[in-house]
Amino acid sequence: MSDKDEGRVRRGRATRAKIAQLKAVRLTVYRSNTHIYAQVIDSTGSKVLASASTAEAEVRAAVKKGGNVQAAAEIGKRIAEKAKQLGIAEVAFDRSGYKFHGRVKALAQAAREAGLKF
Repeated sequence: MSDKDEGRVRRGRATRAKIAQLKAVRLTVYRSNTHIYAQVIDSTGSKVLASASTAEAEVRAAVKKGGNVQAAAEIGKRIAEKAKQLGIAEVAFDRSGYKFHGRVKALAQAAREAGLKF
């Protein structure tokens, strides 16, 4: 693991520790060069309640590339809709140590616009 990745993992661990103290349902994000993934995880941290990613067949048909801001916004909208169907209105945003910028920011803003509070 590179120094850059180690720093991101360390920052992510600190965020998850704080969210665990709050006992909040969390919206977690992972981004690779080609795709972006989002999951809603229960307050115990042991069960994935909903997920969305650009690797899904339906999303791949809708967006050309999975590694851009438009694709991230689409995933933000989808994950918010899935969470609302489960009756989840409020989550803690776990950006996994990534900067709140670019694709991560686009996903968060789209989720907020779709009605998710964090």
